[in-house]
Amino acid sequence: MATRGRKAAEKVKVLMDQTERIRNIGIIAHIDHGKTTLTDNLLAGAGIISKELAGEQLFTDFYYLEQERGITIFAANASMVYDYKGEEHLINLIDTPGHVDFGGDVTRALRAVDGAVVVVDAVEGAMPQTETVLRQAMKENVKPVLFINKVDRMINELKVDAREMQIRLGKIIDKVNKLMQGMKKDKYEDWKLDAAKGNVAFGSALYNWAISVPTMRKTGISFKEVFEYCKQNNMKELALKCPAYEAVLDMITEHLPNPVEAQKYRVPVIWQGDAESEIGKSMAKCDRTGDVAFMVTSISVDPHAGEVATGRLFSGTVEKGTEVFISGLYKKNRIQQVGIFEGQERVEVDKVPAGNIVALVGLKDAVVGSTLSTTEMVPFESMKHYSEPVVTVALEAKSTKDLPRLIEVLRKLAKEDPMIRVEINEETGEHLVSGMGELHLEIITHRIEYDEDVPIIASPPIVVYRETVEGHAGPVEGKSPNRHNKFYFEVEPLGAEVVGKIITEGITVGKDKVLMRDKLVEAGMPKEEAKRVVNIIEGNVLIDMTKGIQYLRETMELIQEGFEDVMQKGPLAKEKCRGVKVKLMDVKLHEDSIHRGPAQVIPAVRSAILAAMLLARATFLEPVQEVFINIPQNLLGNVTREIQGRRGQILDIKTEGNMVSLQAEAPVAEMIGFAGDIRSATEGRALWSTEFAGFKPIPQNLFGEKVMEVRKRKGMKLEMPKASDFVS
Repeated sequence: MATRGRKAAEKVKVLMDQTERIRNIGIIAHIDHGKTTLTDNLLAGAGIISKELAGEQLFTDFYYLEQERGITIFAANASMVYDYKGEEHLINLIDTPGHVDFGGDVTRALRAVDGAVVVVDAVEGAMPQTETVLRQAMKENVKPVLFINKVDRMINELKVDAREMQIRLGKIIDKVNKLMQGMKKDKYEDWKLDAAKGNVAFGSALYNWAISVPTMRKTGISFKEVFEYCKQNNMKELALKCPAYEAVLDMITEHLPNPVEAQKYRVPVIWQGDAESEIGKSMAKCDRTGDVAFMVTSISVDPHAGEVATGRLFSGTVEKGTEVFISGLYKKNRIQQVGIFEGQERVEVDKVPAGNIVALVGLKDAVVGSTLSTTEMVPFESMKHYSEPVVTVALEAKSTKDLPRLIEVLRKLAKEDPMIRVEINEETGEHLVSGMGELHLEIITHRIEYDEDVPIIASPPIVVYRETVEGHAGPVEGKSPNRHNKFYFEVEPLGAEVVGKIITEGITVGKDKVLMRDKLVEAGMPKEEAKRVVNIIEGNVLIDMTKGIQYLRETMELIQEGFEDVMQKGPLAKEKCRGVKVKLMDVKLHEDSIHRGPAQVIPAVRSAILAAMLLARATFLEPVQEVFINIPQNLLGNVTREIQGRRGQILDIKTEGNMVSLQAEAPVAEMIGFAGDIRSATEGRALWSTEFAGFKPIPQNLFGEKVMEVRKRKGMKLEMPKASDFVS
């Protein structure tokens, strides 16, 4: 690999400067639809790995657990050179995970790329995770092309004839187009997938063959011949005549945009600064001579070089020694090394111009999502993740001497993966690590114990709840300890549509109050309230409904602090709150500022909001997953029993041939251990996946039991809190 990597790196260095010949692409799909196998084919076509091993080597799954489990856990970068119509092109590729627990990696990868190859299994069709990753791509203005994989399975397993095969493939294209049309009306006509246009390819990544309308014209091999070759199981010959890499790399080079084209329409979506400013113009035209504007999309740790920040360079040129500002920090870091990735191997280069995906060493203060620049600029928009950490484990070091090392490792992991949340429980001294699901936490604990060599004790997975209110209460009075200041709050539910919009669009109280007001009104909040919102945190809002109160402006920061405290630790069991609307109705303040300091204001605000929430019938929301299962028909009974035994609801059942596709919804808490149980219930013949479906109210009969369970775990009193505990 070293020699091959060096040769490839030499070619890459030359092409980095020719922006029109660069393609930054991501491979995205539902789990097990063949992303990494396809990536192997593309790398073989570019001469980075041998063609004999393509489809088996899984070059971008270089972490040993990925090879063992047969899934992609980390997004991996590889730069390659491909000759298209006599011109060499540089393709910077990111292979992304398909499992829902690692969805954060897909979101981050899509910020760095301009185009995406959407891979869909010919038998399973567009699945839920296909829809999720496609939605993320559309949100980031990333243009898609489609590769329908495992066409051989359709012929040999479903036993379809040549005509039926084409009808089914057409239905898959229609389904993906329909999804795109619902998500991206403005770009749909330009981006529409159409085999005749050449932006759809069909094939088998495992057997290294693929066709598209342009390759059919070139080779004379159409669906009819493909059907015959697959029927005779003669895929080797088919791979020689129609290599997979040729159809897909031709499609990528022809139909996906170069950075100069893409940045014109992508920058306005991912950066909200002034388009007429110098840096705005420089990014829109991908100007290598402008100031540096770089977005960090992933951080990894190299044992020799330390932290490596990988991301997309939108403007300027980075080289060794360049000093850059880091957004949110008033200090600079110096770049010590500049490089590109070839899978696991990082190849050093002297400098890299705008439009490329680059690896930088020396930026110890950067985190995922940081904007790096040589001039002070508005940072890039933060990346919106569709799911959130809902499963937690409590970790302890087996030996106290390992405690400092454990803290250091947890900090490192949280920096590498922003979807990990780490907090220390003051009462128990445990380290609470939250992740996206059971598998995500399993990988984290494995890495701590085996890769970092820190022996730990991990608790069974705990599911996190959210606290909310069902009714309206207030005004509730909160008095400061010195009795000189009084605050009156009302509390009510915020409404599911408003919460959804806040979470998916990342609405915050920023400089543009009018934009925030319009978005909230659009989601259903009354205009009078929307223009008075002073704080938004985790899907909860604080609204100032008061008028003309003296000294309120200088006290408002402390009121917000009290509000944020309660939203992070609700009244029932100190779980985070969600969907709570808190309205400040009236305030009486002491005229002397000494008597209205933090020690007076914050406790009064906290106690009033906590009491108001309890009076408004505080309740728990539990995280829910959608479950999708494919099984032979004779096993349907076993699967429905398994789902219903976990408080699951079956939403839809579709039958095709002797296979059944089942869609259900179940609480995350009940889904722990599901992998093993479904395997034994179906003799390992179930293909299944899950997707985070948000938070739903907990059934009333379980409410008291779950609250007590959480209070007990946190070392709190085992009795239901009352409003009188907080206000007299």
